[in-house]
Amino acid sequence: QLQLVESGGGLVQPGGSLRLSCAASGSTLVYYAIGWFRQAPGKEREGVSCISKSGSNTNYADSVKGRFTISRDNVKNTVYLQMNSLKLEDTAVYYCAAYPSISRTMCVMNTEYNYWGQGTQVTVSS
Repeated sequence: QLQLVESGGGLVQPGGSLRLSCAASGSTLVYYAIGWFRQAPGKEREGVSCISKSGSNTNYADSVKGRFTISRDNVKNTVYLQMNSLKLEDTAVYYCAAYPSISRTMCVMNTEYNYWGQGTQVTVSS
């Protein structure tokens, strides 16, 4: 059973940076495409980014393109989300999630993700 644990959240000023980590256990991440999602208070959960099994393909929500970078290290069984130029509206609980993708080179955010972490809080505030 794949288990995911996020870390790296915290309080940061606008314009600052954070790097979130999603560490996997119980199985190897090479079988899964990974996504990052976030949910702000009073809002629906939204997809932020995803990365294919091979790491060769990534997708981003328009709101984070050019500011966030997703990457994965299959040896360390970890996926990262580097967040730069953070804005107030990036404040949310961030979740990583996984689905057993058939494709090695594609990922999508609008699909069913089977495994979820517990989330890590990111607060952008001056």
